[in-house]
Amino acid sequence: MKLIPTILCGGAGSRLWPVSRELHPKPFIRLADGQSLLQKAYLRGAALADVTEILTVTNRDLFFKTEDEYREVDGAAKRTLSHGFILEPFGRNTAPAIAAAAIQVSETHGEDALLLVLAADHLIADQMAFEQAVIAAKQLAMQGKLVTFGIQPEAPETGYGYIEAEGNTVLRFVEKPNLKNAQAYLASGRYLWNSGMFCFSAGVMLQEMEKLCPEILKATRSCMSVSRKSEGRGFVQVELSPENFGHIPDDSIDYAVMEKSKNVAVIPCSIGWSDIGSWSALGDLTAADEKGNRIEGEALLHDVTNCYIQSNERIVGAVGVNNMIIIDTPDAILVADRSRAQDVKHLYVSLKAQGHETHRLHRTVHRPWGTYTVLEEGARFKIKRIEVKPGAKLSLQMHHHRSEHWIVVSGMAKVTNGENDLLVNTNESTYIPAGHKHRLENVGVVDLVMIEVQSGEYLGEDDIVRYEDVYGRQ
Repeated sequence: MKLIPTILCGGAGSRLWPVSRELHPKPFIRLADGQSLLQKAYLRGAALADVTEILTVTNRDLFFKTEDEYREVDGAAKRTLSHGFILEPFGRNTAPAIAAAAIQVSETHGEDALLLVLAADHLIADQMAFEQAVIAAKQLAMQGKLVTFGIQPEAPETGYGYIEAEGNTVLRFVEKPNLKNAQAYLASGRYLWNSGMFCFSAGVMLQEMEKLCPEILKATRSCMSVSRKSEGRGFVQVELSPENFGHIPDDSIDYAVMEKSKNVAVIPCSIGWSDIGSWSALGDLTAADEKGNRIEGEALLHDVTNCYIQSNERIVGAVGVNNMIIIDTPDAILVADRSRAQDVKHLYVSLKAQGHETHRLHRTVHRPWGTYTVLEEGARFKIKRIEVKPGAKLSLQMHHHRSEHWIVVSGMAKVTNGENDLLVNTNESTYIPAGHKHRLENVGVVDLVMIEVQSGEYLGEDDIVRYEDVYGRQ
């Protein structure tokens, strides 16, 4: 029976601000070993027996970033994998995402094919135990069950939903409890943490959705039928229509299907699972020193205990503090009491409401062609470091309100400037006046690095008119 690991890569990760941003969400956070949570989810699925394809449901704006993440670890997968992508124009919760995935798998592989739904932002420490749990889940899924994975609880957590179960039988799903109820659940031995991972055949899920949430399934089918589909060797991509996608009701798979269905089974398991839901949880992955401090990066401490400090670019000095979280990024610093780690989300919500860029972007921004980093900006000027991958090119574009000076630091650039094409080598520069059509292309075999100096009355990223773009952007 074909098994398709299906990775759901979305969510803001608001409790992990300032590292997690709208366009750099929680799945892309790198752990101490250098791998992101998304890469770990990908390798987790790729390591399963007989898997030949990974399907990913993610936001359209994260597609190229996700591709880069997979490409970086493909060698570690030790097999050639096909990649499928379903690209959402905006978030719509897990029920529409899973409906789209089940429809896609059903059409491509048949209704008997199994989906293994994995969250891109969870951590699983015991791969062998995970693989054994998947084998058990496949057996139940092939019998026509919607299978969820229940984690054996290790503490009275109030941040997780629970499943009351007897063996593989689900008695009920329970919302996140208060501490008193969570302690009672743990003591009873009848409750499991709800992991948000599932296994089922495409056909059974579609049948259950037809009965339990027909409006979601109908709207998703309609959206899939008019969405743009691209196929190549070992690659399938469905870009969901924004207009039609907006008509799909917003609901989670738990509320829409799992809590209502009479056809649900659970696999109790102990796999070293965590949803890494706060800086406190992420900090616990780093070994503590003799004073209970967990440090990533460089820190100078005096009379400091039980703190988690992360700083990858600057040294952090701390004096006389206890039980603190300090997270330093180039454009934002978080200082919080560890006992209040869950409340970081309020900062993210406030920044988003203000329209502040630090909820959405880092100073280094990933694009299909490479990256740019804002080095400095002020009234009427902005300075960027731009890095373009070999063979990549930016869109043919024009700006109304700004001119640009380009200085090549390393590599060779092909520049379209008005009606002219020219090669710009290392230590050479060119000038793009406002109103000129222009394009930058890396025609070399190494990364092209250049400094861009913008000047003008308006320097926003939305001052761009695209005439031609190989990545399909408007």
